[in-house]
Amino acid sequence: MTGLNGTGAHTAGADKVRTGKPDPAIDRIDVAVYTVPTDAPEADGTIAWTSTTMVLVQAVSGGTAGLGWTYGAPATREVVGGELAPLLLGRSALDVPAANEAMHRSVRNAGAPGLVAGAVSAVDIALWDLKARLLGLPLVRLLGAAREQVAVYGSGGFTSYDDSMMDRQLRGWADGQGIPRVKIKVGESWGGCERRDLDRIRRAREAVGPDCELYVDANGGYTGKQAVRVAAAFADQDVRWFEEPVSSDDLPGLRAVREAVLPDVAAGEYGYDLPYLTRMAAAGAVDCLQADATRCGGITVWLRAAAVAEGLGLQLSGHCAPHVHAHAAAAAPAFRHLEWFHDHVRIENLFFDGTLDPRGGVLTPGADGRPGHGLSLVEERAVAYRVA
Repeated sequence: MTGLNGTGAHTAGADKVRTGKPDPAIDRIDVAVYTVPTDAPEADGTIAWTSTTMVLVQAVSGGTAGLGWTYGAPATREVVGGELAPLLLGRSALDVPAANEAMHRSVRNAGAPGLVAGAVSAVDIALWDLKARLLGLPLVRLLGAAREQVAVYGSGGFTSYDDSMMDRQLRGWADGQGIPRVKIKVGESWGGCERRDLDRIRRAREAVGPDCELYVDANGGYTGKQAVRVAAAFADQDVRWFEEPVSSDDLPGLRAVREAVLPDVAAGEYGYDLPYLTRMAAAGAVDCLQADATRCGGITVWLRAAAVAEGLGLQLSGHCAPHVHAHAAAAAPAFRHLEWFHDHVRIENLFFDGTLDPRGGVLTPGADGRPGHGLSLVEERAVAYRVA
């Protein structure tokens, strides 16, 4: 796999459009897999892990390359190379929604949710980056900005952390970078450690002080009434956000918890298509809808989810992969904030030049004028982690 630095003749496509010549075509789709060990063992309410895998896609037109990625199983690579790439070669690099529709139709019988949706998402993200680079525009300028800055919240606080490690991480965000929102994991051992959950919430509040917004994420680890009891027990800690208190597939359960607790209830990160996210938003199950562009169908579908949320009186929050979401988030009027997730921030800062600075709790995508999402792969730093 070559040329993954995303550089090239950024204005060639714009010249073709202006002169009425044929659109630049998609010449090649490349894909690579990287697995990066965590800096410490990590766990949430329902799973534990010691590494994170990125599937990185390059969409090439002439001398210009766009980058996209998803976090998921290495087998995603086979979907990109075997199912999607042959379908896209020769298509216009400017008609990204048409490419997205063609990909979704082609995987109907391939098991579309899960890693197949991740593959479609990664290619879609690469195509948007490619188009913006061909036109010589930051992606936010191509999409059309609704705001200059995108709010973020620091996310980590894994249940596997001891107290001192969690304190250091939270203080690093709140005090070191001035991020006024942080989130920790709860629901440890499928809700089997309520007392420790509550102790960690109290400790988190002490670490960040009274003026920082405190969020908790159970990853579906609690039962419905358990989630309500736990929320009542941490009511004195001013928790503002209760993510996946029960399984995100249990819409009646989410709605019941939402109606019974004070924090905003959020879910949606496991939405692999727009109908799933629409059903969740329309069910009254959440106060804020989450969506992940690396899973739901890329930037194309993520922006549609933002419109669905807005139409139903909700805001949208971006799940993980902050450098995938930043430009699209700035283009969504009803956007709330973006997850500055510890694992993904580590990997994106390691692999790419041009990453964004979250100091003050906001990102400013496109401010440097770089085309696309503004990132270039530093292959000499990434190569040690490549597995396929």
